Amino acid sequence: MPVREADRLLLAAARRGGAWVGAIVLTSLLLTGVTLALPAVMGRTLDAVLTSRGTAQWMALSGALIFVLVAFDAVDDLVSGVAEARSTAWLRHTLLGHVLDAGTRATRRFTEGDLVGRMVGNTARTGNFASGVTWVLVGLVPPLGAIVALALIDFWLCLTFLVGMPLVVVLARSFLRDVSGANEGYFRIQGTIAARLSDALGGIRTIAAARTVDREARRVLQPLPELHRHGLGMWRAVARVSARGDLVVPLLVVAVLAVAGLELSQGRISPGEVLAASEYAAMAVGIGSVLSSVNQLAQARTTAGRIAEVLALPPVAHGHESLPEGPGRLEFRQVTMLGTGGPLLRDLSLVVPGGALVAVVGRSGAGKSLLAALAGRLVDPDRGEVLLDGVPLRRLRRDELRRAVAYGFERPVLLGETFADAIGFGARAPCDEELVARARAARADAFIRHMPAGYASRVAETPVSGGEAQRIGLARAFLQARRVLVLDDVVASLDTVTEHHISQVLTGALADRTRLVVTHRASTAARADLVVWLADGAVRALGTHHALWADPDYRSTFQPLSIAGAVAGAGGAR
Repeated sequence: MPVREADRLLLAAARRGGAWVGAIVLTSLLLTGVTLALPAVMGRTLDAVLTSRGTAQWMALSGALIFVLVAFDAVDDLVSGVAEARSTAWLRHTLLGHVLDAGTRATRRFTEGDLVGRMVGNTARTGNFASGVTWVLVGLVPPLGAIVALALIDFWLCLTFLVGMPLVVVLARSFLRDVSGANEGYFRIQGTIAARLSDALGGIRTIAAARTVDREARRVLQPLPELHRHGLGMWRAVARVSARGDLVVPLLVVAVLAVAGLELSQGRISPGEVLAASEYAAMAVGIGSVLSSVNQLAQARTTAGRIAEVLALPPVAHGHESLPEGPGRLEFRQVTMLGTGGPLLRDLSLVVPGGALVAVVGRSGAGKSLLAALAGRLVDPDRGEVLLDGVPLRRLRRDELRRAVAYGFERPVLLGETFADAIGFGARAPCDEELVARARAARADAFIRHMPAGYASRVAETPVSGGEAQRIGLARAFLQARRVLVLDDVVASLDTVTEHHISQVLTGALADRTRLVVTHRASTAARADLVVWLADGAVRALGTHHALWADPDYRSTFQPLSIAGAVAGAGGAR
């Protein structure tokens, strides 16, 4: 990712902090002013105590400055937290919206766990940029102000400090060089571990059943030594600068104090000014806080680059056209989809008649699910075009496409707080009567009504079986489909009775819609008006299930358990 894109993102995130960023600058400057004034006031207080002149006033002033220092430090933490929260919220909202706009492009380029890591951890660090850059810039003021203060106390004190200042600069440059590479590697490996953990959680039942928990744990944590190495690199950089600083800083302070003692012995400065000089000397070499903020900026820049990589993905572009009146005729014109190992679909041309029930069959890897995804533009072809009632899908408005085409999946994800939300999730909000009617059509109404709160039961608190989840997903698809209904192997977890009922709905209540059904069951294909037989990324044959059943290769594409039912279906088709 080009550096300029990361820098632009950092500036955009900082601007989202709004007036709170200005508040950070203001409170930080006030803190800096009090910090610079305090050593001088304390020095005057010491002189007042020693001379018994104005002691009460100077002690009161010292106490007031300490109180202001503590109060503004708390205010600075508050305004920094608000600014960081605003920037982080904007980053997460922007990143999530872009991932959703990019659709399957995002999940093909990045794993789910990696995306979650970038959206949660990386955005939080990038959101700290405004406060970090403020603290770096304002953090330079105390050392510079302390050098000026030393010069005002005594010129020789300032000159003594400046002689050793190049050592401090070398320390800072060395730290920045060491920490940058370690940060980049650390966050990259962190994303890898997050991706593997997400995969493991998705397959937790399989892992438990196969008793491979230990092996999977080793796989997830396999990059941990490399993460450890990069983490150690960061800490070693901090340790090196701290160790060298622990040597350089005391030497500079001792040198300044030695000159201050000499000046005191000659009566050129007072004891209070010696105290102030020691504080200013320590302040002038106090690069620790500045380097900490610089490290924060380095991390923010690294994570901004990781976020910018995702934002660089082109979103799915939609057109501005509406659909004409039509039966839902789908047309695939010379469609080609490329994969890493070659074409997944090759020059596929196919017409799905409007209002027809069309089954798509074939062996695993034939391209059935890919064809289904193309029908509603979940993916775009690398070459060719897909049309709905004569209009290319690329030219349709987003809302127009989503109202026209609805999907049911083999493993649906139930989105929404309640089961009513999960069924009604889509481009339009249904009325209660329509929602219940579609749930009944999908054979979901009965078990939902037995839940503690019926349709208002919370999805997260009410576990359902795979078959029940499929029926809820079917209800949602039945509800949202207005012109084309695409079902991708949705009967895989349904019993024979429920499958038969769903088939009756597809051939009855939904017969006015085009129904494209990906299936491995011959009994489902037997009820279709037309069967599309895919093989090796192309249409091998079109026809009725009865006509194709004579081909042994066609029969071999179905699950063995479904053949018995298919015989009856094929016989009935005669």
